[in-house]
Amino acid sequence: MKMLTLKLKPKMIFGIVLVVTGVAVIALTFLSNHLEKSQSVSAVISASTDEERRNYLATFGWETDKEFEEKELTIPESWNQVYSDYNEVQMNQGFDLSDYKGKKVTLYTYTINNYKNQKQGIVADMLVCDGMLIGGDICNTSAENGFLVGFNGE
Repeated sequence: MKMLTLKLKPKMIFGIVLVVTGVAVIALTFLSNHLEKSQSVSAVISASTDEERRNYLATFGWETDKEFEEKELTIPESWNQVYSDYNEVQMNQGFDLSDYKGKKVTLYTYTINNYKNQKQGIVADMLVCDGMLIGGDICNTSAENGFLVGFNGE
């Protein structure tokens, strides 16, 4: 039987620990960046029917009126600061409207009945393209108390 012995000096041990730590940091950085990108991409959310749209709003706890408004619009090809800010809200909730510049979409507007203490003027706007939800918001349409947030209310 043969035995192999290895005599390590403190500098060699430090070098091995440094290399192993470096490899671990690189691997963790790669994995966390990869997982972060895959989580930020929104899932495909079907919104072709009224029921699907209402069910999506219900996942956030929103109660809606029976009636809704439907309007066709085109997302502009070039954006001013307002559109850029609005897309920032969309990106924070996993959507990105930049892929839809110049495309026709349908805007569905639902009245929200249970937003905190406010009973009037709160609506959910849902942007739908080819039956898929591509963005939207919860907003107060009044001039004095107006706000615009993501579907989760933040």
